[in-house]
Amino acid sequence: MERSVVHMDLDTFFVSCVRLQNSALEGIPLIVGGGDRGVVASCSYEARKFGVHSAMPIKLALRLCPEAKVVKGDMELFSRYSNTVSQIIEQRAPVMEKASIDEFYLDITGMDKFHGSYKWTNELSATVTRETGLPISFALSVNKTVSKIATGEGKPKGNLEIPQPMVQQFLNPLSIRKIPMVGDATFKLLSRIAIRNIQTLAEMPVNVLQEMIGKNGIELWKKANGIDNTPVEPYRERKSLSTEDTFHQDTTDMVFLRSVLCTMVEKLAYQLRSEGWLTSNVTVKIRYSNFDTETRQVTLAYTSSDHTLTKAVLEAFGKLYQRRMSLRLVGVRFSKLVRGSYQINLFEDTQEMMSLYQAMDKIKNRFGTNAVMRGSGIFQSKVL
Repeated sequence: MERSVVHMDLDTFFVSCVRLQNSALEGIPLIVGGGDRGVVASCSYEARKFGVHSAMPIKLALRLCPEAKVVKGDMELFSRYSNTVSQIIEQRAPVMEKASIDEFYLDITGMDKFHGSYKWTNELSATVTRETGLPISFALSVNKTVSKIATGEGKPKGNLEIPQPMVQQFLNPLSIRKIPMVGDATFKLLSRIAIRNIQTLAEMPVNVLQEMIGKNGIELWKKANGIDNTPVEPYRERKSLSTEDTFHQDTTDMVFLRSVLCTMVEKLAYQLRSEGWLTSNVTVKIRYSNFDTETRQVTLAYTSSDHTLTKAVLEAFGKLYQRRMSLRLVGVRFSKLVRGSYQINLFEDTQEMMSLYQAMDKIKNRFGTNAVMRGSGIFQSKVL
């Protein structure tokens, strides 16, 4: 049976949420992001006409579009709208995967027996907009890759259907940048041998791509040929991330304890960014040598940045650890997680800090989580 996979994407989601709260922002160039040294988290189509785009420094965005209005992001508001949309879709779709805070995959294979799949999906998108006020685009095709690419081509408010006989015809003229797994480095590498559109990539011998890119070359060739057997995974929201360490010997060494906590935060924050999460609740746990266990929670603006979370954890630990008694265990937990559309907190972090985290994460992705770490973490590893 031919698969029917839908990709749904809320159009300029952050901007749309902000406009629902303030109708005076309709129709004007709008940027959602942090302060003067921050970066663009999202921007309206009016701002995009001037060359503004996500992850651009806000200072540069305002030079391109001086009349744009900058609004600080509100992840609690965005999370609330995202959860509402999730509930609407989950109640109606046989299988739903929440890919990020503003995009979803649906597997509706076999629904043609009872409904027209395109008609059903079109009615679902209309329901989302009617009940939330949020515009949404979708595409229906045979797998996740094709439907996602088609959604991007149909924006804004586009509703496309790409059946199997039309898949290659649809993909061929598009830039290879449209394939989800093609980043800047891969694009530059392929461009050097004149591979810039999907048709040229699809016609390349797969063994040549494998030699150039490694095992990802095979996957890239498959996607260029419209082949993607990745299943739609049923939506299960992660509740928290946590870690704890029981020491071989009870200790009151504050330098060591703070070092352990810093290392825990760094590893958990990297996991947050890797999985696309933001957290707004930090819990520190300690256990004394007599086995008394205490915790302290801190609420903060949604983030996944090491420096913000480290500060919150160390402050909580300072207020929690009041007895002059040895500790046998410390732990850290991040909860109240929401999906973030970018790897770090675009509303608080500067362009310089964003670049630093991206560089560190790339090194960790390639060489392992211990390949690069803060000086405090190196101190702890030597102690242990």
